[in-house]
Amino acid sequence: MEQREEELLRIFAASVRELLKRSALDYDKLQEVRLRVQAPLLIRYGNIEYYIGVDGRLRGEQKDAYIVQKADIKETVEYISQYSLYAYEEEIRQGFITIQGGHRVGMAGKVIMEKEGIKSMKYISFINIRLSHQIKGCADPLLPFVTDGTQVKHTLIISPPRCGKTTLLRDLIRQLSNGDNGHRGVTVGVVDERSEIGACYMGTPQNDLGIRTDVLDCCPKAEGMMMLVRTMAPEVIAVDEIGGRRDLEAIEYVRNCGCKLIATVHGSSIDDIRTKPLLRKLVQEHVFERYVVLGDTSIAGKITEVFDAQGNPLYRSCISAACI
Repeated sequence: MEQREEELLRIFAASVRELLKRSALDYDKLQEVRLRVQAPLLIRYGNIEYYIGVDGRLRGEQKDAYIVQKADIKETVEYISQYSLYAYEEEIRQGFITIQGGHRVGMAGKVIMEKEGIKSMKYISFINIRLSHQIKGCADPLLPFVTDGTQVKHTLIISPPRCGKTTLLRDLIRQLSNGDNGHRGVTVGVVDERSEIGACYMGTPQNDLGIRTDVLDCCPKAEGMMMLVRTMAPEVIAVDEIGGRRDLEAIEYVRNCGCKLIATVHGSSIDDIRTKPLLRKLVQEHVFERYVVLGDTSIAGKITEVFDAQGNPLYRSCISAACI
């Protein structure tokens, strides 16, 4: 059995593990595994949701699906936390644990609060394992638009859910950091608030982010951007899913310090971003020199449109709305 499968399967309760083995899955296509107490075992496989049957077969209908038991959740949590939830208290406060291989395990249950906010979680009854996937080379078409070989341009990647914005960002970071084909390598600072970009495990990125990349793992974006500028002297700072007021203040700080910024945001178009009060200002002031729009859920990181700072189209694929 391949190492990737072994890393993943060993975190599941024995009964679930056996079903996944019987399913004979291609783990390059497996995206999510969801366990909910007293609910069917579900996976997302090749962008399609399936039930896992009691015989291990993939099913499109709930009939004969395996029903996850409380004991399955308890056993899985024990394996994920290596029998010590306390050791992962900081991660659990954010609702997830990153495990070896860079896979992210989201958890939900009864939240324990304190004055400062969320303290911990107990009675965990819902688990979502999101597999970490790298698609090296998916940023190849984007490089000519965001760099001229010597300078990187401020870039905002706009994407609806499940279109691969983080996958594209990850490969862009790697290529900018390594340098190749006439592009010099640059120092990149990554603020990885939810451990999705680098997928750090015990401080070490499990994904390849390049040889000139420094990562702040599980750090809030605003604080992390300013910290990197002060301590690591990056030429480029990369963050995922901007949108809060403090994020925008940090972006202004980064720009004033001469760093280039590459960021992502949820949306479907530049017009969509213009309707969001906190992001509208960035568009109006031409903060970003490139806007990259994704929109194809069948291919992770597939670029549909690229615009310059003024909103002029530089590229449109035939699946974009403008080509229909």
